[in-house]
Amino acid sequence: MKNAYERFVRPLLFSIDPESAHHLGIASLRAAANLQPVLRALERFRPEPKPKTVFGVHFPNPIGLAAGLDKNGVALPAWAALGFGFIEIGTVTAKAQPGNPKPRIFRFPKQSALINRLGFNNHGADAIARRLKELKRSGRWPKVPVGINIGKSMGTPIAEASADYLYSFQLLREFADYIVLNVSSPNTPGLRELQGAQALAELLRAIAEKNLCTPKPVLVKIAPDLTLDELESIMAACEANGVAGIIATNTTLDHSSIPPDQDQQGGLSGAPVSEKSTALVRAIAARSTIPIIASGGIVDGDSAREKIEAGAKLLQIYTGLIFRGLGLLREIAEAIP
Repeated sequence: MKNAYERFVRPLLFSIDPESAHHLGIASLRAAANLQPVLRALERFRPEPKPKTVFGVHFPNPIGLAAGLDKNGVALPAWAALGFGFIEIGTVTAKAQPGNPKPRIFRFPKQSALINRLGFNNHGADAIARRLKELKRSGRWPKVPVGINIGKSMGTPIAEASADYLYSFQLLREFADYIVLNVSSPNTPGLRELQGAQALAELLRAIAEKNLCTPKPVLVKIAPDLTLDELESIMAACEANGVAGIIATNTTLDHSSIPPDQDQQGGLSGAPVSEKSTALVRAIAARSTIPIIASGGIVDGDSAREKIEAGAKLLQIYTGLIFRGLGLLREIAEAIP
């Protein structure tokens, strides 16, 4: 049975351009983040606490907001009020950038899926660091863990990627409970080359050298389109360099679930990526003890429980939230152990 969001709110949001709907939602939550009475009202959506401690960080519940929804970290208090157990902002790049040309987000309601080719559009590490510093000073910092997802600026050559990531890392690490290295978006040319064993090891070593004083957990976000041999190389590099966790997975380039006459270039998220993402979670859990955050195709309680049973310690949602609304939080909380 459809919930109130699916019956009334989603049709309104889906009647306008996807990116405009996204901006409307973020603007509303940004406004709510500054109004204590509104934040208290939002708390009715909160699921029951299910605390977990993973890579040394305490999470009030295992359901997090995936990177991509709040790229610039403008609505942190609102996400916490809604009941997310943790919030991941970004992807943030060293340089501010507009991303790829519009249109660049496409809905596929029959498949409960999105395709995006946004291209890391964000305000840049300097502006986001200033915003987060002001939020800290205001006393409104959320009481849930905040992860910061960082990526390579589009204009930076792959050979200079480590320096680019380091710039964002050094600016933002003080605000983060954990840092994610996004090396798997399909929408920045060449980025997935950083999943190669040598390139990834070089990046991880560079980050580790700047992560010695009060170290922060460093995670790596990987693609769902990896072969088992590629995954083996990635996991070896992560284990050798003290990676605290793996986020599995980003969007997929497998568009076989989308009718050819409707297909678009970009990364596919939502229900069609669930099986592929779960398989990768299971493969990681079978060969490593590194904690896994499952992200990809979590659209209901069953798909969330599958990820936990496959070996995930924590979950992240994005596309499922777009299609199911905030009721999805409670549904997942009730479905998982």
